[in-house]
Amino acid sequence: MIYTLREKYTDNLLVLLLVFTAGGLLFVFNRNLMYYFFLSTLLITLLVNSFQLKRQLLNASIFTTTSVLLLFFINYFFAVNEQSIDKYLYYLTVIMSSVLFYVHFKNNRSNQIFLLRLNSILKLIFLHSLLNFIAYFFVNEQLFDISSDYYSCKTYNYIFYYASDEINLSVMNLFGIEFCRNQGLFWEPGVLQVFLNLFFFLEAFIYKRNRWLLLIGFVILGTYSTTGIIILIGQLVYLFIQRFNENKLFIPIIFLSFIPIYLVFSINIEEKFKGNRIFSFQKRLFDFTQPIFIAAANPLTGVGLDLDQFQKLRYEFYIDDESLALINETLGVSLKAAGTSAGSANSLTFLLAAMGFPTAILFVFMFLRQKIINDHKLLFFFIVFVSVMSEPIFLRPFFFIYIISGFYAFFLKFTSNRTNLS
Repeated sequence: MIYTLREKYTDNLLVLLLVFTAGGLLFVFNRNLMYYFFLSTLLITLLVNSFQLKRQLLNASIFTTTSVLLLFFINYFFAVNEQSIDKYLYYLTVIMSSVLFYVHFKNNRSNQIFLLRLNSILKLIFLHSLLNFIAYFFVNEQLFDISSDYYSCKTYNYIFYYASDEINLSVMNLFGIEFCRNQGLFWEPGVLQVFLNLFFFLEAFIYKRNRWLLLIGFVILGTYSTTGIIILIGQLVYLFIQRFNENKLFIPIIFLSFIPIYLVFSINIEEKFKGNRIFSFQKRLFDFTQPIFIAAANPLTGVGLDLDQFQKLRYEFYIDDESLALINETLGVSLKAAGTSAGSANSLTFLLAAMGFPTAILFVFMFLRQKIINDHKLLFFFIVFVSVMSEPIFLRPFFFIYIISGFYAFFLKFTSNRTNLS
């Protein structure tokens, strides 16, 4: 079947929008409008190809959508506090866009085409991020503020983006060089690193190309994200093991690349534990621990996905002294935070607290059963789960499509058997 230029451009647009749902500035500043555009484009694309819609795919998709919606309805009605219907309408949009996106690529394209389009979009994001990092040294005096109701940053003519002055420690001094932590086209560096590491993953392990790897590693270091550097180190170790018997000339390059990464990482970690970035570490640690205790107090259906209600609840929720001492002894570090009214940056523990253990475990299980990336799955899971434990992005369409694919694979067994019997 011929893959036309029109189809290629349409898919590129859809994948670009999918990526930006997970913290892209395009959605941060224009969330409702961009979701309407995303859904409209998906619907038009599916309608154009509706005559080709496979019956088994349709049946499995209906069961998937119904099951996921049911879980969100249960959460809405049985949450401990009254929930805002607007918050759940947003999650309805997430579910529908994820299902429609997956149906489109499952019915009209293939996993291979999706990964090719994703790789192309991530390459564009990588190249922009590289220029974004370098440009700061030349345009830092010409930046101006842009803002929405919940977010603000600085920009150079809407081409390059940098953290607002209100965000502490966005401008770093490393080895005598002052630079701004690279956030690229996303709302913060910790989100950019996710997609840079995924680009590294695709280039190194899916397409087995080495051309961009050193530069990708450099740009990841430019985010100065602890999570991003840990993931990069994990990928390099995996790459070293994989290439050990394949190409002996490549091994010294991997080994030498560890030297600058280790230097940056050691400074980064020291700042997190002892230096001026200790607040960031304490916030991550608190976001990991407190929602678990909230989930333990509300284990079945959680406290609800309404972020405003969650913030009020966690501000009044204190970990008892005995549990706090146990945390400090187990982790070997002192948890200093007593409470906060901010949202949780840890997607997984937030999911536990918001939706309860049964639903959270089911979603994670379905993610593990995803059928989109079939090679080097353990490394892919490592990248995703380490990332979403420091960023609130797991329930965004880019990651939710993998959960949808797990549900789809489960229901496809039953719809296929039913078709065969009839």
